[in-house]
Amino acid sequence: MTRESDKGMLGEANWHIFSCLGKSLLFDVKTGGLHELDGAGREAALAYRDKVPLAEVEKRLSNAYGDQVQAKAYRESVAEAYKELESMVADGLLSCPDDEDEDYTPSEETIVKALCLHVAHDCNLRCKYCFGKTGNFGMTRELMPLGVAKAAIDFLLDKSGPRRNLNVDFFGGEPLLNFDVVKATIEYCDEKAKALGKHVDFTVTTNCVLLDDQVASFLNERNVLVVLSIDGRREINDRMRVMPGGRGSYDHVAPKLAKFIRTRDPDSYYVRATYTRHNLDFASDVLHLADLGAKSISAEPVVGGSGREYGIQPEDLSAIEAEYENLTRLFVDRHGSGRGFLFYHFNIDLDGGPCLKRRLSGCGAGIDYLAVSPGGDIYPCHQFVGKPEFEMGNVFQGRVSPGIISDFRNAHVYSKIGCGSCWARFICSGGCHAAAYGSSSNILVPEKVACAIQKKRIECALTAQAMLKDTEQQGAQVKGREVR
Repeated sequence: MTRESDKGMLGEANWHIFSCLGKSLLFDVKTGGLHELDGAGREAALAYRDKVPLAEVEKRLSNAYGDQVQAKAYRESVAEAYKELESMVADGLLSCPDDEDEDYTPSEETIVKALCLHVAHDCNLRCKYCFGKTGNFGMTRELMPLGVAKAAIDFLLDKSGPRRNLNVDFFGGEPLLNFDVVKATIEYCDEKAKALGKHVDFTVTTNCVLLDDQVASFLNERNVLVVLSIDGRREINDRMRVMPGGRGSYDHVAPKLAKFIRTRDPDSYYVRATYTRHNLDFASDVLHLADLGAKSISAEPVVGGSGREYGIQPEDLSAIEAEYENLTRLFVDRHGSGRGFLFYHFNIDLDGGPCLKRRLSGCGAGIDYLAVSPGGDIYPCHQFVGKPEFEMGNVFQGRVSPGIISDFRNAHVYSKIGCGSCWARFICSGGCHAAAYGSSSNILVPEKVACAIQKKRIECALTAQAMLKDTEQQGAQVKGREVR
């Protein structure tokens, strides 16, 4: 499926050829194949992708070198690589760069598989960049009553249809301010789900201020995935993540975080940092978190911030892109020295990964993933909570707005502006609906800075995979070698 405006761009949309950290790579978008190219291989791949006949390529290269012997050898290498690409396409090892995507019609299925429960519209920090407006999302500061949480669980179990595996996220504000309700909700949900033959996984996002031994013991006992928020180095964290009185939070939360993750497997938590214009050298913060003992780390650009001194601006992109390359190099070096860690945005599964529906429609916000406010009102996701135009219904009513569901169901890579012709479409999935809405008031118009950052992160993730493969297979240099 390709828009008329995207015609002629299929090659670039299907074969992404790029260079990063001294590597030249071809990412075959449709198959997920990642291939390392030498100089001749890159020349051949660009020509083949752009439908340049081999004879024309050879003619263009006839004067590539002053030395005729060198010129002849290079032309022969390019021709060999070109013919190898033709053979790989014929054998189905590479997609044809001119192939259009298949037609896609969003499913009319209305099964809900995940809820984000805003159990606390209050917070014990006053982070300056909080998209939730320091915890209450522009609404009344309140905690979710247990009755609302139970009604939300009943809603999820009812609307999940035949689906057996479900998810519940506890969010805020700071959900540990309402820890008794979190515990009671998990116990209630487990009992109800078991009776229906279903299983629910739980996640808690916390700023760690209240992460004491009692809380940690419960979260470990119940195998709750935990997202721990801290921004890295003390001076960086304390610039934005402050206590109500303005004092920095690092010295209070870092020891608790470090103690907690020592009790955890890396796949049962991740430490999440936010970077702003004030720390475009965020690789240093990622390494700081790794040195605290974190094995699963995420670093995200600040949400929103337009017009604020901390907000990411278009002119920051070159520095951000360079820093992702720096992080890639450091990431690979750490793995090579036995001090490796997982970085969320480098963890791309090219073999399995999400199903096609998820690759095209993204996170499922507004369709199978919904958020619930402390009063029980339903929104498409946590970032839309508090926006009246996105209120979808209420858990006590047991129904949601079909109009909003339809809007989000039809917000996929083929309806979003520019996404259908983008090489990153099956990994990015069209980007964040909330970011799009925040920048353009339209969920179909992706935020340009976010798009640029996402594409660079994907390139660096692919490069990291190639570099790590080189570490495993020392010195293998085969033209067109598949590295995934």
